[in-house]
Amino acid sequence: MHIDAVLGSFVVTLSRVAGTVSWIPIPGMRSALDPSRILLAVSLTLVLSPAWPGAPAGGWTAGTILAAVTADALYGIASGLVVAFLLEGFLVAAQAVGLQAGLSFASTIDPTSQADSPALLVLMQWTAGLLFLAAGLHHEVIRAIALSLRTAPPGAVISWLREPEFVWALGSSMLTLGVRLSLPVVALLLFADLALALMSRIQPQLQLLSLAFPVKTLAALLLLAASASVAPALFERAAGPSVAALYRLAHGN
Repeated sequence: MHIDAVLGSFVVTLSRVAGTVSWIPIPGMRSALDPSRILLAVSLTLVLSPAWPGAPAGGWTAGTILAAVTADALYGIASGLVVAFLLEGFLVAAQAVGLQAGLSFASTIDPTSQADSPALLVLMQWTAGLLFLAAGLHHEVIRAIALSLRTAPPGAVISWLREPEFVWALGSSMLTLGVRLSLPVVALLLFADLALALMSRIQPQLQLLSLAFPVKTLAALLLLAASASVAPALFERAAGPSVAALYRLAHGN
């Protein structure tokens, strides 16, 4: 293969892989321009070299490379959003629980963004990332990219770009996962508030509402610890539509 054809195929494939990698919230990588993400994108592109697309009939020109890079970057961004929607469900749950339990006042340094973030939010973010790796979804992402290089040629008008609703529909699954993770804790905290309010109403001199903050925080931590074993099952169940969307993107329909 001519060196120009090899470089053109490499650049086009790199745009597809980089678009996916830049949007996936991988634990330990701070931003889309982090050197570790760039190295990961280049390494995955080289690993996928057997699936690199061939040059078009007229060869790679500046116009064909620009069109292919633009289309493949859009494909990569859509694939990254599919995975990001899944992982963001845990962050939705962390926001709901942290606000009600008072854990939003406990902050720590987020190693991903180096910003001061709520401790529960950081914990959920790392939990989601570790579940993503433990469930083997990173393998599915790589398989989907390799399949897309054969079924959706670079620069082609991919049909899903005209009907992207199935990608945005995954946002509802993100909210569903967040609600299912946070609802037991939020419901318990609501009952705790009602119980303390009624007891304080019956015995005003006890001032039980002053105990609401520590009681709610302790109850939230205990229930989160008790429900930790359910999180992997919920994650795998929610990952099904995301994997199906990845392969739908890979087939270009």
